[in-house]
Amino acid sequence: MDVAVLLAMLLGLLIVKALLFQQRNPSSPPCIRGWIPWFGAAFQFGKAPLEYIEQARNKHGPVFTIFALGKRFTFVTEEEGTEAFFKSEDLNFEQAVQQAVKNAVSVPAEAFYQNHGNLYSMMKGKMSPSNLHMFSGTLCEELHEHMTHLGTEGTGDLSDLVRNWSKSKKWLLKLFEKVVLDAERTNPSETASKTLLQHLLDNLQGKHLAPNYGLLMLWAAQANAVPVAFWTLAFILSNPAIYKKVMEDLASVFGEGGKDKLEVSEEDLKKIPFIKWCTLEAIRLRSPGAITKKVINPIRIKNFTIPAGDMLMLSPYWLHRNPKYFPDPEMFKPDRWKEANLEKNAFLDSFVAFGGGKHQCPGRWFAIMEIQLFVVLFLYKYEFVLLDAVPKESPLHLVGTQQPTAPLRVRYKCRE
Repeated sequence: MDVAVLLAMLLGLLIVKALLFQQRNPSSPPCIRGWIPWFGAAFQFGKAPLEYIEQARNKHGPVFTIFALGKRFTFVTEEEGTEAFFKSEDLNFEQAVQQAVKNAVSVPAEAFYQNHGNLYSMMKGKMSPSNLHMFSGTLCEELHEHMTHLGTEGTGDLSDLVRNWSKSKKWLLKLFEKVVLDAERTNPSETASKTLLQHLLDNLQGKHLAPNYGLLMLWAAQANAVPVAFWTLAFILSNPAIYKKVMEDLASVFGEGGKDKLEVSEEDLKKIPFIKWCTLEAIRLRSPGAITKKVINPIRIKNFTIPAGDMLMLSPYWLHRNPKYFPDPEMFKPDRWKEANLEKNAFLDSFVAFGGGKHQCPGRWFAIMEIQLFVVLFLYKYEFVLLDAVPKESPLHLVGTQQPTAPLRVRYKCRE
């Protein structure tokens, strides 16, 4: 046998042995490595990520690392880790998501880092609770237009009835190029009369990327709103007592259902807080499998040192199933949100669907209002009958709201 080949085989065996039998640093979290170099535990993790996270937590404790595809993903699953995740200056959100943004909407790293802070601040200000009244009228018009396509009665998959995000990226980019040109031509000087896209143009360095950022805005607005609207309706319709309560609340504010072109203001929504509770409870139950930040300096969590370069992961999905924070965690119980100080824009403790600290989702209150409007208009206009049981959520999704594993057929007709 050729000496070079023999040496290569020997080196390979030594590498595999080192990976399989290396001693763990006592200060490092338990690490699940798999047995294939670089690939690591990617196959086992990828089959059902949500289930794998919980199995790893039960076996290894509240802090553990999964090595996959050449990267280290360290999960924190209890309160101490959660606090560090949202407050530590040794973690960076932008570095964690930059590559995903580049892959999704073709924004280069330099432009992303240059613009992210300004755009985040702009979005946070424009979509703050004090500005929501400016959006309700437009949203109502859009939702009414969407409902005209449903007709007066029919049968279909509830997911299809609410879905409004199915166009190709290339088509949308062409559309945004036109929208951006129109926005530039009509950009008013008065701040109050500017649209979100016009504010984006004002804050953007590198105007040629405006269509890409516009697509990102549209994706952020729809990617989670559509499945959350589905789950909110599904949970309401499958719980007769809750469905009855919702309809009584709607009748108390708007009268008996069935009117065309119902106009709903932000003040109207404040009179029916139960629907907001239903929305938040649906979000709690179907939250993302994981949110992430990059460790830029070693950080100490629960007697473990997490090295720089790790991706630190927090699972809202499993945190929201901790009975310490949410009794009967698998139950859809909107009344639990009575305890939240929503008038002061505060969620329940350990509710982290929108992140936490200084990088919470800037559009969270807009998204909640949009889903409330959707639920109000749909249930006010149509009677629904479920033809299937509510499906389970898929264990495959780490990013974004959980998707259903099967169709949920409904029969609907306009209220008389």
